[in-house]
Amino acid sequence: MRIIPDRLVALGFGKYVRSDKIVALLPIEEDRGSGRRTLVYVEGLAEPLVAGRTEGTIVRDMVGTESGAVELLRELQVQIAQVRPLLKSSIRSEAGLDLDRLAGRISDLTGEEGPAEGRPDASGRLL
Repeated sequence: MRIIPDRLVALGFGKYVRSDKIVALLPIEEDRGSGRRTLVYVEGLAEPLVAGRTEGTIVRDMVGTESGAVELLRELQVQIAQVRPLLKSSIRSEAGLDLDRLAGRISDLTGEEGPAEGRPDASGRLL
């Protein structure tokens, strides 16, 4: 997961912290109740802030809802890289699904290069 920098994260009750300044989240187990769900440790503050939201909800705000989709795309890209070229060719001709092109589009969307094996270069040749 990647934290989206400069995103304001609501802690509840009018408290907000920048996502990239949150250092740690600790669920409150004792004296937990309304408005007391999570201790939020923030860079530059000696004491943690008490948040009225759960740590999972705070993390989702830090990384954005799109993070799950990106993780799924990365997993798909890894799986595509494991398919042998002959099978990719067969899938392409039988089903019209170009796995190499799909892997390239995933790289474009995520901004990250996937596994090199089985990925086409700029000219369309497989690496």
